[in-house]
Amino acid sequence: MMVNPVSYEQDVVAWANEQARLLRAGRFDLLDIEHIADEIEDVGKSEKREFANRMALLLAHLLKWKHQPERRGSSWEKTIKAQRVALADCMDDTPSLKASLDDARWWRRAWIDGQGQFERETGLQVDLPEECPWTTAEVLSQGWKPE
Repeated sequence: MMVNPVSYEQDVVAWANEQARLLRAGRFDLLDIEHIADEIEDVGKSEKREFANRMALLLAHLLKWKHQPERRGSSWEKTIKAQRVALADCMDDTPSLKASLDDARWWRRAWIDGQGQFERETGLQVDLPEECPWTTAEVLSQGWKPE
């Protein structure tokens, strides 16, 4: 029996715990189906955002590597390697994210975000191409860096 149910708007954490308890108890009639559906969709969106953010960070560091050869160092190498590993882990954990790599719109957004990070972090105004000049294989390859 439920006493004083917590609304989604009041406290999302308490609401989520209550919904999980109701699911486990088989009390499907008491579930907040609409908000549960929204939260499930948000999980997918969150995974996609993380994947895109990691790609943008990787692209920004590849741009730094290419356009600031005098500043190359182990920190950039570590970031490039870490983002490649994290992207591979994301695809292993959530295989449907691999489809993003074949989506021109997704790549365009990641490239624009990566350019923005590059420009904010370096202050450089470089004439960059509208589309990523590197192949997916190059970007994700552990040994590859633009020269």
